[in-house]
Amino acid sequence: MSFPDLPMRRLSLTAAAAVMAVAVVGTAAAQSMVVRSTGPSASKYPTGAKLKSADKLTLVAGDKVVLMQAGKTRTLSGPGTFGASGTIQTSQSMSGTVTRMLAKGPTMRSRGGFTRGDPLLASVDVRAPNLWLLDYREAGTFCVVDPAMLTLWRPNMEGDTALEIESAGKKTTVAIVDGANFRKWPTDTLPVQYGVDYRLSGGGLPAPVKVRFTSLANAPDTVEGSVDMLMAKGCTPQLNRLVDAMSDAEAG
Repeated sequence: MSFPDLPMRRLSLTAAAAVMAVAVVGTAAAQSMVVRSTGPSASKYPTGAKLKSADKLTLVAGDKVVLMQAGKTRTLSGPGTFGASGTIQTSQSMSGTVTRMLAKGPTMRSRGGFTRGDPLLASVDVRAPNLWLLDYREAGTFCVVDPAMLTLWRPNMEGDTALEIESAGKKTTVAIVDGANFRKWPTDTLPVQYGVDYRLSGGGLPAPVKVRFTSLANAPDTVEGSVDMLMAKGCTPQLNRLVDAMSDAEAG
């Protein structure tokens, strides 16, 4: 019996396995995820849905679907039929946007994070420059990485204002002074608790807003991990903020 071909056969099998591994990685990399879906067809393409590269999306007038692929966003608007994967132009601002939004230690006085002028005229499009700043205009569940560092944020710096926070019969008032658009959460008088409602009023709000906190042990370093985590925790305001910032960078 002769065995000269055995090493070659092993080499061939190894090469075949390597090709299959590359193919699997390529398929995973080509996969897209729906990170926002609005319009008549929203139920067909719900947020969080994973799409294969061969999948097609058929949209009607009024539909808008934002896909995330390879750490970038791609916005599709109906009517029309679109492939789930496609060429995404690299935006020079995308990398900086993602880094700023995911940074564990946010820069409070970010140029894009505040406006001066009449607080009542502050644009609703102005967003907090980091995921971990609590924009108190936004109701819903908020993921907290470090309760001791939780910081309130407003979209303008003009004028003194007072934000009233109430929970479980306890109430406190936080002052934000002229020239600042942020203030630490009052942990000394109203500690952060998870799964309970906080009612925020005043502070330039047209109506009271309710928020509740959920714990986040470790914040992901990647945008894909962050999107998955925010979806799983139900932290919709932060997810929307990240998607909006990336979509703006995409358009830019």
